[in-house]
Amino acid sequence: MATRRCLTPLRSDAAASRYMSARPAATIARHSRTQPHRNFATPSSNTKSPAHVPPVMISPEYALTPLSPSIGASISSLPLDKPLSSSLISSLRSALLNHNILLFNQREPLTPPQFVSFASQFGQPIEYPFVTGIPNHPEVIEVSKKATDTGSNFGGVWHSDTTYLSDPPMGTLLQALEIPPFGGGDTMFANQYAAYESLSPALKGILDGLKCIQSSAKADTTKTREDRVKDSGKGSGDLEEVHPVVRTHPETGRKALYVNVAHTTRFEGWTEEESRGLLEFLWKMQVRMEFTCRVRWRPGMIAFWDNRCTLHYPLNDYHGYARRMHRITLAGDRPR
Repeated sequence: MATRRCLTPLRSDAAASRYMSARPAATIARHSRTQPHRNFATPSSNTKSPAHVPPVMISPEYALTPLSPSIGASISSLPLDKPLSSSLISSLRSALLNHNILLFNQREPLTPPQFVSFASQFGQPIEYPFVTGIPNHPEVIEVSKKATDTGSNFGGVWHSDTTYLSDPPMGTLLQALEIPPFGGGDTMFANQYAAYESLSPALKGILDGLKCIQSSAKADTTKTREDRVKDSGKGSGDLEEVHPVVRTHPETGRKALYVNVAHTTRFEGWTEEESRGLLEFLWKMQVRMEFTCRVRWRPGMIAFWDNRCTLHYPLNDYHGYARRMHRITLAGDRPR
């Protein structure tokens, strides 16, 4: 029987002990098999775990817990089936502006009328241009994939919702109704303030003066909704708009990257070939792991995110199981 060769010399117990004690603590933690399980979201960064960040009180009864160092916060036990006080709505809006995403961890899903009522406290719900809403609630669309579906999932690419509109939505609310029983179907989110702020001053100077073409007709995106469009019988034709590459948030005044691989086709005045290299760089860097968090859904959970400074990406890793959500988008303004 052949002797098994070791590629690195074996250490004595004493040497191994010295080696382990000399290793950086972060390295030991990264390879540990006993990392704490996170119920609401899994941060995608190797920086300090949000489990060690204390909750922030937004009222005497309710606290926000950060999801990751870069983006997101969750709130539990907030009753969403009844109107919220004006002071609590104001606090939640401020929290959204600070964290980009809020997760509401409900035990039971809201009914469609309750979902619309909750969303309406933060803005005006609008209809999606390509898919008909559910009966009696045209502003609510069902985002679903059946257990028998083997193709793309709805919106299954990094994007901000409907940036090809003249006034893209300010925010989106997504409620989980049915999720795969063994995991899968998580959603990734990326902070576009952080993406812009990571750029060099020279590149910021170039991008600040550029505009880009946003289109509903990119092939990788249209295939993620073609079955839903065919089933609903609704279609608005191809839509296209020109928006700044770097958007200034109308409420915070901060700058955020406003391109995405789903809808951005080229820079205004440039050909697609001329635009490709810089756009591909931006598409890659704007979703770097340190800018992101990963949300693991549970039935009843609602995510509310700011479309003006956030990208999202629903993972398509649950073939053979169903996933069903309700979505509402809120009216926004023209990017500047």
